[in-house]
Amino acid sequence: MLLLKLLQSIISTLNSEGTPRQIAAGFALGAALGLTPLVNVHNLVILALACLLNVSFGAFLLGWTVFVPVGFALDPLFHAVGLALLQAPGLTGFWTTLANTPGVPLTNFNNSVVLGSFVDWVVLSLPIFFVSRMLVVKYRVHVFERLKKTRIFKAIGASKLYTYYRMLFVG
Repeated sequence: MLLLKLLQSIISTLNSEGTPRQIAAGFALGAALGLTPLVNVHNLVILALACLLNVSFGAFLLGWTVFVPVGFALDPLFHAVGLALLQAPGLTGFWTTLANTPGVPLTNFNNSVVLGSFVDWVVLSLPIFFVSRMLVVKYRVHVFERLKKTRIFKAIGASKLYTYYRMLFVG
């Protein structure tokens, strides 16, 4: 059932009125929640951005869902990156200043996995954005346009059931 719901979310998001840029931005923000450990202050900021900015919230949830298993699989890499940053001799003063700044310790950036996953997401966010935007554009130009011309698609589009579906789920 969950897989069917995910598939419905993907199709609904790809065929929505949102621009490829809005969908890609939502997907990249969702990747932040999927790649980083969930219970951290920076994820509240990411969630607030997803709610306040003009991005696709469906793509945000989809990005979160897609990147959760990726985040778990990459935890050893995140740990290595975070540990290297935390133990870098040139950054000792920076980490000490951050640790003594009120509120900053709530970020949990003293945890190697949290720091490493956040830094990796920052580095990967632009490639995730550009690749997902390109895939949405290619889907809409090549796949969706071809699907719209099939008899099944026209029959479904003409049915009352599809009209109710669009009213309830698409917008």
